[in-house]
Amino acid sequence: MAATAESLLTDERKQLIEAVRDFAQRRCGTREQRDALTDNGQHPHNMEIYKEMAELGWLGVAVPEEYGGSGGGMVDLSLFLEETMRGQIPIGGFGVTMITAGAYERFGTEEQKERVLSGVVAGNVEAIAMSEPGSGSDVGSMRCKAERRNGSWVVNGHKTWISEAHLAEHILLIARTDTGGAKHEGISMIEIPANAEGIEIRGIETMGGRVVNDVFFTDVEVPAENLIGQEGNGWMQLMSGLNYERLIIAAMALGMAQRAFDDALEYIKEREQFGRPIGTFQSLKHRVADLATEIECARLLVYDVSARVDANPGAMFPREASMAKLKATEVAKKVALEGMQ
Repeated sequence: MAATAESLLTDERKQLIEAVRDFAQRRCGTREQRDALTDNGQHPHNMEIYKEMAELGWLGVAVPEEYGGSGGGMVDLSLFLEETMRGQIPIGGFGVTMITAGAYERFGTEEQKERVLSGVVAGNVEAIAMSEPGSGSDVGSMRCKAERRNGSWVVNGHKTWISEAHLAEHILLIARTDTGGAKHEGISMIEIPANAEGIEIRGIETMGGRVVNDVFFTDVEVPAENLIGQEGNGWMQLMSGLNYERLIIAAMALGMAQRAFDDALEYIKEREQFGRPIGTFQSLKHRVADLATEIECARLLVYDVSARVDANPGAMFPREASMAKLKATEVAKKVALEGMQ
């Protein structure tokens, strides 16, 4: 049976939503506040705000209790992400942090999980490095190498478009550790401290401000025990986390869509033409109703797939998670464009 929004919104979850909404209104409810926190939109992640939310215990919403988190699941994380994006809280690094944390939770040793997951709860940002100048969606064509030398991994190569690497405590590197097999074989995950000797992080300026980076590795040496999971099994480990990643992006897009709708609705209630608010004209009423319906459809889909993931932790939902991501991101785009018009 499909999950409904009402059935998922327990009293505890409602309280979290209200608390996040109140925080957003107080700390970044005006354009002036958001500009001050983000250097006029150039830095979408504010560490001061992030640490405040960590102190409130919110960053551990989906981290197991044994590592200091609340022990929530995908529904809790989706609700939190939706509300933070709707409130335009400048914590742009949280999504990629949770994507990265998921890999540690699934494949890390107890020591690795204790270090990284408890750090996430405390307010650390984490990053994952897959893409290269000649390797984006085709991860199997990567050239960045990690070689074993004297009980260590030595890394050389270039990663690009790496979100929040400049803020991260660690970079979860996806590198080639063996060139003898097929292109999806011989890929491994390795934890690299972001301040390790031999790393150079250069920001890539985009219209979204300082988010993504080029990361250069020159003879970066880390202990052999920094391997995450099984050597050579990095491709399968990546694939196992795709559905989790898709839902994180879907929930964030859902929050963006709702915020764009809220702003458009506020505007058409205030803007007057021919002596009355433009929101009273039937043509605009129809467009607003269409957008509200699209958002609610996306919300039900995101919530439903999130509930399925929580109910079946070991199952893969590639079809459903892909649908949720597609629907939510398309709706976010549509609402933003319609709102501008």
